[in-house]
Amino acid sequence: MSEVLTTEVGLAPDITHLITEDDTPVDNFGSEKQQRLLTTVLYSTPQILGAEIKFLAAANVGVFWAVGSPPVVPDMFLSLDVQIPDNWWEKKNRSYLVWEFGKVPEVVIEIVSNKEGNELGSKLLTYERMRVSYYVVFDPSRQLGNEVLQIFELQGFRYVPLSGTWLRQVGLGLILWEGVFEDKEEVWLRWCDADGNVLPTGAERAAFAEDQLRETQGLLEEEKRQKELAQRRAELLAEQLRQLGVDPDLLNG
Repeated sequence: MSEVLTTEVGLAPDITHLITEDDTPVDNFGSEKQQRLLTTVLYSTPQILGAEIKFLAAANVGVFWAVGSPPVVPDMFLSLDVQIPDNWWEKKNRSYLVWEFGKVPEVVIEIVSNKEGNELGSKLLTYERMRVSYYVVFDPSRQLGNEVLQIFELQGFRYVPLSGTWLRQVGLGLILWEGVFEDKEEVWLRWCDADGNVLPTGAERAAFAEDQLRETQGLLEEEKRQKELAQRRAELLAEQLRQLGVDPDLLNG
């Protein structure tokens, strides 16, 4: 961390030698969909973080955290009070360079697909050393044990397992949710609010609005049918009265 602080008060480091991307593909469909669910939903509901808060949510983007140290490439990360520079094709803006953004991300999420990532070993120690506030390990196929979801919170200089799912410093929660995302029914990792309600995707929000519209239209149509039925009954009663020699208009008067 001292290397990062040195660069902040001095000249920006030479990054011409840095490999900011190597075109390595995502290793499986499940990880790709899960990453996209975690990132896109935040941009679908940005007000959940506060109207004035800028943020950056990204998947498979390198985080260069100290000069001379290799980057980490989280499956997904969330960083508050930052935004991507306008010229994001410039080399210093193509990846998350901590000395450019001025801070590390608040949340890092790793999705376990095998045992080679060492998510509970070397990766945990790296994020701990980086001082990332929350480190989340999502293990849908239980590669590392019986725990599908583990959340660690930085307390002092060490990670401590979080008993709940609310990330207090971020103002968001993470829960396991069983349902359908992009035609795939699965147990997904979802962002949620303080009451445990998942943050909806754009498609879910549109579907909910469509359901509300159909419900409203149904109520209006039912109201119209009831009025028409009442009108027919009134007309039938009036006709019956006329046949009995009673003028219904006089009764109404």
